[in-house]
Amino acid sequence: MASIAEQAIIVSRFQEYLRINTVQPNPNYMEAVQFIFREAHLIGLQAESIEFVAAKPIVLLKWTGSDESLPAILLNSHIDVVSFEEDNWDRPPLGAEIDGEGKIYAKGTQDMKSVGMQYLEAIRMLKASGFNPLRSVYVLFVPDHEHGGTDGVRMFVQSEKFMSLNIAVVLDKGLPSPTESYRVFNGERVPWFLEIQAVGQAGHDAKLYDNSAMENLTKSIECIMRYRASLVDELKAGFMKEGHVVSVNMVYLNAGTLQPAEQPTQAVAGFAIRLPPFADSDELRRRILKEWAPATRNMSFQLSRADEGIAREKLVTATDDSNPWWGLLQNAVKQAGGVTSGPEIFPASTNSWFFRKAGLPAIGFSPISNTPSLRHDNNEVLSPLQILHFIVVEHPSVLLIMWWIITSQEQFLTPHLTFLQYLSRSEYLKGIDMYVSILMAYTLHA
Repeated sequence: MASIAEQAIIVSRFQEYLRINTVQPNPNYMEAVQFIFREAHLIGLQAESIEFVAAKPIVLLKWTGSDESLPAILLNSHIDVVSFEEDNWDRPPLGAEIDGEGKIYAKGTQDMKSVGMQYLEAIRMLKASGFNPLRSVYVLFVPDHEHGGTDGVRMFVQSEKFMSLNIAVVLDKGLPSPTESYRVFNGERVPWFLEIQAVGQAGHDAKLYDNSAMENLTKSIECIMRYRASLVDELKAGFMKEGHVVSVNMVYLNAGTLQPAEQPTQAVAGFAIRLPPFADSDELRRRILKEWAPATRNMSFQLSRADEGIAREKLVTATDDSNPWWGLLQNAVKQAGGVTSGPEIFPASTNSWFFRKAGLPAIGFSPISNTPSLRHDNNEVLSPLQILHFIVVEHPSVLLIMWWIITSQEQFLTPHLTFLQYLSRSEYLKGIDMYVSILMAYTLHA
């Protein structure tokens, strides 16, 4: 375990990365790349920058293993973060400030600058200890994730450079867990986009036409919302996790005329749909044809599917004996003092999609427990609640030290406040320990 002074330096590096403005739509990728290159040089990793699209660099780091004939491990993270409304934050979103409870506030604390830095810190610790990996390890920092990854990881996975890496397994981000157990993801919901159009007779707004465009569209929206309500009830009942339930959300409406006294001849609505990979896609398409946009009501639709032409087995990563990496991760987390929950489907999109599509096993894992998920929310933060487990279970002797500090006179208390603050940051530090354990297990697996 790192000393208190070493922990302070580790956390300060994390804060430095968080303060780099990589907010969409105008991320400062150059400053982030310079930071990553600096850290790679200090650790002793090979580093290169690759651009498939101008001003959107991809950083690839390499820790060379002793047997390069073995397929390598790839650790993926994205550099960019989503935009924010600063007025809705309690602290500056790019300040990386730490409050009195040890919580670090900043965009990227959960999604996903923490994970990228934990990769580097884990490798730093392993190299410092003299550990030599059997397999090579690549660390990938990609741009453009929050815009869909089109100009980032998608182009990289399609490149000859990626093919030459000979990757065995990919680790990517997961989600924070509100409980003690860590969440692990082996798939994600498939994005569909549905636009339905209704047509009807034009005329004065005083006319009561049957099957007007607005009437037909309203009937469809009501039908879709009833279906959506059933999904919400299913989720609220607690029997299904979010990623295992279909989601349907209306994202726009378009209707009207240039003249206020006219009825429109066309009305349009758009819906974002997320479908678990094991869901019955044929049944949903039947709903669209028969209930949501039936031709009998002068309806038509356009449907785009991200899974078009992709074999179902490429939508999920196996969790049985056919995939040794799944069991290795579970055991490594256990050896580091943690516990994982059962495999989940990620509710939104990650870069793992592109790796699975290429036929690789990809596992989503962010070592953040006892923390609510605030990845695209205000006051994104790393919680200090893990400190209770850290002190009571792993290091009970710390209780005696804390008791001495707290019961001492004020002049003795003040110099040790830093000590208490760094202990309370153990959620981030414990995540590094998780990756140390995982990397040891993965890189030594023959």
